[in-house]
Amino acid sequence: MSSDVRVDVGANLEEVKNTIAQACKDAGRQVDDVRLVAVSKTKPLELLQSAYEHGQRIFGENYAQELVEKAEAMGKDDIQWHFIGGLQSNKANMLVKGVVPYGKLVVETVASMKVARKLDNAMDGFDGKSLEVFVQINTSGEDSKSGVGLEEAVELCQKIVNDCQHVKLKGVMTIGAPGDLECLDALVDCRNQVAEKLGMDPKDLEVSMGMSGDYVEAIQRGSTNVRVGSTIFGERDYSNKK
Repeated sequence: MSSDVRVDVGANLEEVKNTIAQACKDAGRQVDDVRLVAVSKTKPLELLQSAYEHGQRIFGENYAQELVEKAEAMGKDDIQWHFIGGLQSNKANMLVKGVVPYGKLVVETVASMKVARKLDNAMDGFDGKSLEVFVQINTSGEDSKSGVGLEEAVELCQKIVNDCQHVKLKGVMTIGAPGDLECLDALVDCRNQVAEKLGMDPKDLEVSMGMSGDYVEAIQRGSTNVRVGSTIFGERDYSNKK
């Protein structure tokens, strides 16, 4: 933790926001078109609090239990929590019940109808609230990557829209192979196919792609949601994670 507390989160955040603004300008896009998710997984609460004090309101976490604990500890109802890790269906209820009372929850890694239904059922007790989700797409075809194949994506998105009452489709998401920009282009193509099938304007479906190493390229290719962690909070220590 000693190395964590030396991180200048405010300066790092400012640098990332400036980089996003320049990337948007270069791409002829408005900076408001791109959401910055500050990925705080494995990081101590002090660093999240520092980011919050510097205006950051959107955080990304990979572990359900860690997210639940941080949402309660932060206790801020203006925070938007993005779950970006693999979600087992048996953790869906715990995640929703543990986060929604403390802020907005967005799940970026829905890869099956089973998980979507579990999330939908968990939202039953929150009258008037909906849960936005991204469908995770495996654009690289790697066995190590989670997500549905490009050919399955349209069907899953269609089922979520048609069958879920509280869960709302926000867009598609990918964790592409490092350095493979074709994964980014493939996700945009996938979003366009989903939009066509659903009779939607592609601009109404978001594209979540781009991390610390490639978020500038992702913005150039149309990303609306970039997930940046180590550039803001420093390198991670996974030694205490299961």
